[in-house]
Amino acid sequence: MKPIELEKVKDILKSYQNKDVYVHVETTNGAYASHFGNKGVNVGAYIRNAKVKYIESDLKGESGAFRAGLKLEAGWIYAEGLSDYEVTESNQLLLAGHDQAGRLTVALQISEQPFK
Repeated sequence: MKPIELEKVKDILKSYQNKDVYVHVETTNGAYASHFGNKGVNVGAYIRNAKVKYIESDLKGESGAFRAGLKLEAGWIYAEGLSDYEVTESNQLLLAGHDQAGRLTVALQISEQPFK
């Protein structure tokens, strides 16, 4: 993965608009926090292969702290804390945020085919 390039990733997000796509959204701190004595609340969310069609997308922020939104006909999908991206050989967009140790904290992935 490489650092998010704002305009480039905005264009990639727009390329999936008005298409049936599969979305993966994940947030976590629980697995990492519990191993290092964190007294905070463990939280996480996981959605895999939700088939959606978004009509608008946006990406805002600056280096290491981006937020992406996908506007659906009846709501939004939103991820914050994104820092890195990759487009795979099978044209999947992978967006991720990592903590200072490089561990995953948030992911938003989009594909025209289900994720395996």
